[in-house]
Amino acid sequence: MTVGEGFLRSDGAPARTRSGRRLDPARDRAIAAAVLEVLGREGYAGLTMDAVALAAGVGKATIYRRWSSKAELLLGVLDGSVEDDLPVPDTGDLREDLVALLTTTLELMDGPSGRATRSLLAAVVGDPALAEAYRRGPLASWGRAWATVLDRAVCRGEISAEAAASAAAEVGPAVLTVRWLVTGGPLDADVVTELVDGAMMPLLRAR
Repeated sequence: MTVGEGFLRSDGAPARTRSGRRLDPARDRAIAAAVLEVLGREGYAGLTMDAVALAAGVGKATIYRRWSSKAELLLGVLDGSVEDDLPVPDTGDLREDLVALLTTTLELMDGPSGRATRSLLAAVVGDPALAEAYRRGPLASWGRAWATVLDRAVCRGEISAEAAASAAAEVGPAVLTVRWLVTGGPLDADVVTELVDGAMMPLLRAR
């Protein structure tokens, strides 16, 4: 999986606090959503405990009772996403599943979680603890979604197990990620169709 392929999500409460336990899941979910909002709007440099408290509608003391720093807060949010697997399409057809999953990828890239993830990536690369939490959380969730789609296709006899484990399976998300993070190339439904029909399906069936 490519680094940009995993996205922060706002629907899970942070898993880690200073005490090692959740104090109020509903409030913690609001704080997690606030982290994404501030990251997406202000970037990592603008992510402060004050800004998160304001966006979440809680007192700053509430934040500090749970996390002593923004790094610790981010670790909690990233670890919280481990528990929240993405919904996996199951149309009964590999092509349609790939189109659906890549379309979801585009929607996330263009939404609040995509903007927050883009802001976070520089910090993830430079911080081993955050990088490991990112792998355990968002990247692992995306990895499970893709593995499920491909494993189902193998069970249906659409592709081989070798193809499912090959680089051919990474072409679509890799191209979208490069366009999103580097080149600024088009990202739309036509690109998804071209990637699935012109690259992924031919490569997967050829193995």
